[in-house]
This record gives sequence, structure tokens and C-alpha cells, in this order.
Amino acid sequence: MGGTRFVGKSLVSLLSQKKHEITLFTRGLRPAPETVEHLVGDRANDVDLQALRGRSFDVIIDSSGRRLKETQQVLALTGPPKYRFLYLSSAGVYENTGFWPLSEDSKIDPNSRHYGKVETENWLIQASIPFTSFRPTYIYGPGNYNPIEKWFFDRLLHGRPLPLPGDGSTITQLGHVSDLANAIYLSLSKEVSCNRIYNCSSKKGVTFLGLVKSAALACNIDIDQVDLRSFNPKVLDPKARKLFPLRLSHFLTDITRLESDLDWEPKFDLVKGLTDSYRNDYLLNSNSNPDFSNDAVLIGD
Repeated sequence: MGGTRFVGKSLVSLLSQKKHEITLFTRGLRPAPETVEHLVGDRANDVDLQALRGRSFDVIIDSSGRRLKETQQVLALTGPPKYRFLYLSSAGVYENTGFWPLSEDSKIDPNSRHYGKVETENWLIQASIPFTSFRPTYIYGPGNYNPIEKWFFDRLLHGRPLPLPGDGSTITQLGHVSDLANAIYLSLSKEVSCNRIYNCSSKKGVTFLGLVKSAALACNIDIDQVDLRSFNPKVLDPKARKLFPLRLSHFLTDITRLESDLDWEPKFDLVKGLTDSYRNDYLLNSNSNPDFSNDAVLIGD
């Protein structure tokens, strides 16, 4: 479910290299590789979903589901997969806390916009459907439609003031899309991963200031020439806080379970990963005239 952009696209590429037979179900807004079967439809449309009726799969990978109903509708048509259901969840399900890093057993925020993913995980457990679920933090890399790297690159490359919350010491965590795809793939060959939930991200957290420095290194900008502007997020309207591309509180997860169970480790550190984004995405697709008008809400000019 999904498979033609970002995480799904990276995973399809990896599975294709490993010679797996792949069927995609997408809205058809982007081309699929010629080597895969491509069923075109909107999963929100009951008629379109009928293309799945009676189909049987060894593995079902859901990279686009957000609510329990969406997963239930798919499995009602296909039946449970013969081997495993792989689910892309989110570390955004966790409750904000003063205890870091967050483990897979940390408290869940019932008000999270991702709570439907937790409901899906719980249902898979109750329905005894073999599954593995992944809870990444911020995913980045070529093809990212959540413009995290682009937000920083735009300001660095255009010599714009760069807004930072407070003193820039808030810690966040990013994981490269290729590392996530590789973890999902590895889980298929590890029986221990059955009915397990995994945080998936980089080994280390990074402060917002450290993120700016890493992005500057990636695009060969002298950090000493960057005009960093502090803003106070506490005085902002909640909507204005979203003008900064990352959550304005600490966000750090423990990936020990994933490393141990799957014998997995991320290949990309932050500078290497941002350099990959810069060279293989930003330089190829960037807008020469990005809009910086919203920055005035953050820093006043």
C-alpha cells in the first residue's frame, strides 16, 4: 500500500534489487517501476479497493495507512498475509515527557495525530496477525515530501536569517530513509521481529544548532557566516509554531531493540545523510525563489 514516493519508493527499490515480486496499490499520481505490478486506486474509495479482493500475498507492507479502518479494509479483502504484515507507524505517537530517550514502551499520547497507528498496532496484536511495526522519528533523505532539509538549505543557500527556537539546544533526531527501508527489509528474515514494534532512527540525537551546523557542512557554507536568529516559541500562536519544520520540544528515541534484534545499524550519520539530500535532491529540484515571508512571524523581519 503506497510505494511510489519517499519511504515506499526506497523500499520498492531495495526489494526489486533482491528480486522480490511486488504489487503496488497507489493513486497513480507517480509512475511505478515497470518491473512491478501497479494497481491504481484510492484506498479511501471502497470501489477502488475491490481491486484487492481475493488477492493473496506473502507480505503486505502498509506505508500509507493512518487509521485502523484503513488497514482493516485491506485485510478484509486480501485476508492476512501468509508471512508478515509490515506497518509504518511513527514515533510521534509518544507522549511528551521529561525522560529521554523514549523506548517502545514509553507512554502513548492519546491526543497524538498519529494515534490511529497505535490503534492499528493494538488491533494487529489482538487479531493475532503476524506483524512488525516501525516507529521512525523524522525521516529525511532524497524525495522527502516533508521539507525538513529544504527548510534549512533554502535559508543557508540564500543567505537568509535562520530562525532558531531559544538557544538552539533542543534535541531532535533524524533517520535516513535508506536506513529505514533497510531495517524494514531485514525484519523479513528475522523471526524475532514477528509481533514486535521498533523505534527506527539515527544512533544519536542532535540539537537544533547542531542540525544547522550539519546542514551548513553538507552544502559547504561557513557556519560563522550564518545569521542565526533566536525566537521564543512560548509567545507564538500554536499555528505559528508550525512555521519551524520540527517540533519545538525534545524528541529522542532509543533504537537499542532494533539494533539488537535485527543486527541493524544506520549507515548514514547526519552530515553524510544531509549531504546525500543536498546533492541528490535539493540541487536537482530546488526552487530558485523560495518564499521566506513567514519567517517574519518568527523573528520579526
